[in-house]
Amino acid sequence: MQPKEKKIIERPQVKRMVENIIRCKWSLSVLDMVKRGVNRPGAMERSVDGLTTKVLNERLRKLVRFGILQKTIYPEIPPRVEYEFTDFGLKFVRLLDTIEALETEIAN
Repeated sequence: MQPKEKKIIERPQVKRMVENIIRCKWSLSVLDMVKRGVNRPGAMERSVDGLTTKVLNERLRKLVRFGILQKTIYPEIPPRVEYEFTDFGLKFVRLLDTIEALETEIAN
């Protein structure tokens, strides 16, 4: 009888997430909008010049996949979709707040 193999669950690698998000032009903008309370895709798209629906949807899917945002679909006609931070996402955004504070400090 062979021993059972332990199932290894891969935990998200925060360093890889930061790398992936920061190198993307629009991910930081999307996170900033959600932080400011803009949580519907249509409003996000109208808030930033040059942000296309395709790119916005890709960024939102990635941020949901990473567990930073959660998507809520309301059963209405037309359907309403909103994004908000997960508990992990609120912690993750603190990293971005620190980067922003450093940027402000350097500018002075």
